[in-house]
Amino acid sequence: MAESKSLIKIKPNSYKSGDIVKVSFMVMHPMETGLRKDKKTGETIPEEYINSVKFEYNGKVITTMNVWETLSVNPVFTINMKVDGAGELKVTYTDNTGKVEETTEKIKPKG
Repeated sequence: MAESKSLIKIKPNSYKSGDIVKVSFMVMHPMETGLRKDKKTGETIPEEYINSVKFEYNGKVITTMNVWETLSVNPVFTINMKVDGAGELKVTYTDNTGKVEETTEKIKPKG
């Protein structure tokens, strides 16, 4: 598989310490179940799906999600998070092939 791309979006764009924000983590991933066949070759496409997602804020785990192969291609994971000051948000996902990738976003409250 080619290198995955992922993105963290925080809404609203401007927030203060103490605010609750919506965090969306989007990842380009095939999410193959192992049940589909390649239309050209007729061979089964191997399983390749995200099985866990972890959100961390300043090194503290906010939540961990266990995921199944039945999610759509290029899934989006969304949480609500209280901003307790400036820092770093890190989202890490693992897939069933053992691949682990992480994306980070600076948290910069205004005021």
